Amino acid sequence: MTMIGIIDYGMGNLYSVSKALERLGCPYIVSGDNEELAQACGLILPGVGSFRDAMHILRETGLADFIRASAENGTPLLGICLGMQLLFDESEENGPTKGLGLLRGRVVRFPGVTDDGEPYKVPHMGWNQLRFHRPSPLLDGVEEGHVYFVHSYYVVPGDEEVVLASSEYDVDVPAVVGRGHVFGTQFHPEKSGAVGMHILRNYVGIATGRGNG
Repeated sequence: MTMIGIIDYGMGNLYSVSKALERLGCPYIVSGDNEELAQACGLILPGVGSFRDAMHILRETGLADFIRASAENGTPLLGICLGMQLLFDESEENGPTKGLGLLRGRVVRFPGVTDDGEPYKVPHMGWNQLRFHRPSPLLDGVEEGHVYFVHSYYVVPGDEEVVLASSEYDVDVPAVVGRGHVFGTQFHPEKSGAVGMHILRNYVGIATGRGNG
C-alpha cells in the first residue's frame, strides 16, 4: 500500500511530521500498532527526548522487534533526530543503553568544550550547513543548504560509509546517514524549509517506488 507509517510510541513530534507529509500529498497513518504499521510501504521513526526512555518503550511495546524485522525485510525506514540515534548500537545517555542496532555506532554527548578549552553551547540548536559526502537517493537533487538541529548527543559511527552528509559543531556531526533502505537525519527535515522537504519528498519516492532507491 502506498502510504507511510509514522511510528507513534509517545516520544515523537508526530504533528509536524504528519503535516509535512500532508504538504507532499502523501497518504500516511500514525500508529503504534504493529499490524497497522505493517501495511505501510515505508516507516518514519520520529523522536524527541531520552534514548533510554525511547528504547524502553520500543522494547516493551514490541515495536523494536517490528522495526528491526521490517528493515531486514527491505521496508524503507527513516529515523528523525532521536529516531536516527535509535538506529545505532547504543547510547551513553543516562547510562549505556542498547539501540536498534541497524547501523554501527555509538551516541555520545557533545563535550561542550573545544580542544583549546573554550566552552560552547549544548544543545546544538538552530540552523547549520550540510556538507555532502556520498551519493544517495535520499539526497538526489538536494542542495547543501542549512537545516534545523536540536540535540545534545551525536553519533560516532562505527563505519564512516554510513555518513551521507555532516555538519560542523566543534566536532563532525553525522547529519544524514544511510545504508540500504535504512536512513536517518539528525536534524528535523519537517522544520528545515525547502531542503528538508526535498529530503522528505525523496524518502517518500523511495518508499513508494517512485524514487531511485
